[in-house]
Amino acid sequence: MARPKYFTPKEVSVHNTADDLWVSFLGKVYNLTPLCKKYEGDVLLKPIIAAAGKDISHWFNAKAKDIRTHIDPQTGCVIPYCPNGRFVHIPPPYPDTTWANDFGRPWWKDDGYLVGILSAKTRSIKIINTLTSQEQVIEVCSEEIMTEIRDRYLKYNAHAASYTWKYDKRNLDMMKTLADNSIADDDEEFYQLSMNDDSYLQAIHLYFNDDLTEA
Repeated sequence: MARPKYFTPKEVSVHNTADDLWVSFLGKVYNLTPLCKKYEGDVLLKPIIAAAGKDISHWFNAKAKDIRTHIDPQTGCVIPYCPNGRFVHIPPPYPDTTWANDFGRPWWKDDGYLVGILSAKTRSIKIINTLTSQEQVIEVCSEEIMTEIRDRYLKYNAHAASYTWKYDKRNLDMMKTLADNSIADDDEEFYQLSMNDDSYLQAIHLYFNDDLTEA
């Protein structure tokens, strides 16, 4: 089974327009751009567009994994709770002959929009290329294995796969996470001590293998 794709909140946040709209909720990331195109011009899109690039877990009952509900004070009926306004696939609070419920699964239950998992904890790491002495600090997902972190680093060095990755003079297992490679997460300690993260980050060193066949 293929590993899921992990995203940082920052990566989700850049998809913040109706033409490129992602949201996250309940730990997952969804691309709602096709939904926006399908319902373009519909007033019910407004709350979704306003939430573009954000986490909307507060819209949902985490246990039921469905839209939160409340009791309508006028009818005494249980209805979806939409403090930001009714949105696409939410039925009207009262009978309405114009309401069509033939859309299939509501978007929040449709995995066709699912693109990956929202990282529960991101980390910043420093990567030092010993060949060029260049340093890069990148944000990664704590759940990612080293090959996935290497993929993030490729934009800085297209030949990153031709290097041996080491931490504290030992080779890293590229199929394991930072934590599984015994690279501790010191973010909380840095915060408590008001330390400059970039200056004291654990450094991963790349050693060139003299082989450019992997790019």
